[in-house]
Amino acid sequence: MEGIDLKFIAEIQPTLDRLQGKKAELAGARPLPNSAINKINETLALEWTYNSNSIEGNTLTLRETQMVIQDGMTVGGKSLREHFETHNHHKAIDLLESMVERDTRLDVRDVLSVHEVVLRSIEDDFAGRLRTGGVRISGANFILPNARKVSSLIDELVDFVNNNPQDLDAIILATVFHHKFVWIHPFFDGNGRTVRLLMNLILMKAGYPPAIILKNDRKKYYTALNAANKGDYSKLALMMCQALERSLNIYLEILPRDASYDYVPISTIVSEPMVPYGQEYLSLLARTGKIDAHKEGRNWVTTRRAIQDYIDRH
Repeated sequence: MEGIDLKFIAEIQPTLDRLQGKKAELAGARPLPNSAINKINETLALEWTYNSNSIEGNTLTLRETQMVIQDGMTVGGKSLREHFETHNHHKAIDLLESMVERDTRLDVRDVLSVHEVVLRSIEDDFAGRLRTGGVRISGANFILPNARKVSSLIDELVDFVNNNPQDLDAIILATVFHHKFVWIHPFFDGNGRTVRLLMNLILMKAGYPPAIILKNDRKKYYTALNAANKGDYSKLALMMCQALERSLNIYLEILPRDASYDYVPISTIVSEPMVPYGQEYLSLLARTGKIDAHKEGRNWVTTRRAIQDYIDRH
């Protein structure tokens, strides 16, 4: 696989440094309370399943997703496929966790195993099998590789992840993997959910929590993937960082810290005397990764500490 143009990394390096620092802080705080960790893991798995499926058109709400996963209920008016997508994605997360514990190199069999779980009882004829024909992606700005090349391209991509010839940070490696996998489009169906699982396998093996792309960012997500098709990874990498920061922040909230680390909506914090910036400017800083911030639903949240750090730097 050709080398990646890494110029984009310079503009997100401060964000990468911040995420690495948060990962180190989390690692240094271990052992963490099991009850708190289990609750966070359960919440993130639920959000991960809901958002990833919603991006692909699943209409179950977050609450309905919880009912299907945790209560084993069937939701009236929803298709059987949507229920299988929910059960399967949750099972695929369990499979990923076992792969992380196994601590071995990524293998093509892992890729096929994850996909098999994603499509189980939905498209059994195609589950865990590479595509053997052409497909088209609505709204994409590229032509998919010929099906005859898929097997060798996936082998090449897995080797790229394992050997990491450009010594990429795990976040950048997961970003590049994400795009290249989508470009190869190795399966007839289930590519999106599978790649968002596998990119998190890379992150989780490196000690990070999962990065959850929110369904509210679906349009921005596809725009970022299309930009990557043209060689510009900056938007996709920033989106990955923001999704990862949100998960890190959720874990860090269980640590004993002072109130300056509490996350509050930007719309609330701008009214405080210590904040010399308006809401529009702070929102821009959040969207571009210039301050410690993440999205909750459609709203950006940040901390007083993050704004003070920005003031001190400028």
